[in-house]
Amino acid sequence: MTSTLLRVVGLKKTYATPQGPLEILKGVDLSLDAGASLALMGESGSGKSTLLHLVAGLDDADGGEIRLDGRSVTALADAGRAALRRETLGVVFQQFNLVPSLTVGDNLAFQARIAGRFDKAWQEELTRRLGLTNLTNRYPEQLSGGQQQRVAIGRALAIRPRLLLADEPTGNLDEATGDEVLDLALELVATAGCAFLMVTHSARLAARLERQAHLASGILAAP
Repeated sequence: MTSTLLRVVGLKKTYATPQGPLEILKGVDLSLDAGASLALMGESGSGKSTLLHLVAGLDDADGGEIRLDGRSVTALADAGRAALRRETLGVVFQQFNLVPSLTVGDNLAFQARIAGRFDKAWQEELTRRLGLTNLTNRYPEQLSGGQQQRVAIGRALAIRPRLLLADEPTGNLDEATGDEVLDLALELVATAGCAFLMVTHSARLAARLERQAHLASGILAAP
């Protein structure tokens, strides 16, 4: 029997601009079961990334609540949110965000070591399945974009998170490489047993996930 891992209720976010307040999220409701996948779609500037950042505890909401694995993310202080990202969440960004001074192997292990959850066997499996076995001693600048995104996905999954968040993870890749990266992400998410919430502008990629939802005018709705 599945259980609700992520529940977002009435989430609101407004930004100050020179032209006045800009309301991005106007009361978003969202739920995601453990082990399930959801693609979040919407026009550029619709607030998709904002929603993802709020779920990750990277920004403060102006109203509503986010509950992850029974805990209120919105009620946590900065230290609690940081601990949540270390131990419960995996986050993959469009820009990779690898540590340039660390090798591929060390980048892969980075989050797991900080969280005290490094698992050598799982690290080796991730490295092999991501096709990085012969690249572990290289640095990010020596990799292609697709290879860097594989490292970013491996790093996020190294802690076996309860939820993987991905913000346009194929946005900087060509179509063929993007498809390959998403294939790997879906395969590894299934192996890790975590839920997957992905922001994408591509209806074709969104269709690969179990559910799709659209963000428009600050409100989330199923297609």
